[in-house]
Amino acid sequence: MSTIKQKILKRLYPLIRKAAKNTRNGAVISNDQHIAPTTSLYDLEVLLSGGESLDMGTFKGKKILLVNSASDCGYTGQYEELQGLYETAGEKVAIIAFPANDFGMQERKDDASIQAFCQASYGISFPIAKKGVVRKKAKQQPVYRWLTDKSQNGWNNHAPDWNFGKYLINEEGLLTHYFGPSISPMEEEIRLALG
Repeated sequence: MSTIKQKILKRLYPLIRKAAKNTRNGAVISNDQHIAPTTSLYDLEVLLSGGESLDMGTFKGKKILLVNSASDCGYTGQYEELQGLYETAGEKVAIIAFPANDFGMQERKDDASIQAFCQASYGISFPIAKKGVVRKKAKQQPVYRWLTDKSQNGWNNHAPDWNFGKYLINEEGLLTHYFGPSISPMEEEIRLALG
């Protein structure tokens, strides 16, 4: 299922992550003042790659890690780390991937291909949203509109810098962090935020 390009990118992933650590891709932004949202993330739904709807309200009482993803990116190796995190912390942390082509043509054409790639290459068992827009554009997915608009989430206007930007929501529906793409899901910054 993996192409030669994907195999090369997987091998280069540690170097790509390390090289970008001190750039905007290594950013960590946190809600230190614990500013509450003005609208609830729990009122939103996510359309999944298979066509079914996922009510965000089902995650009340759990932390949620929302990740914009792409199959042909230098950071695609993070799928393996996200799956590992999901397997070890799945009882207290929900993970949802949001495939997008917002940073070049790095995602497959259709949702079935994305789902098949994620399962065959990385054994992904957490939900994958329908491919859409995560950057601030007219067709931005509602969850990403909430994540990147402080009039909704209370404090953050920062859109993803690249594929595999990560947003963390706490158990009460408060957006607590944005982690840039070069921050691995297994790094201490994320582990500490997950508690």
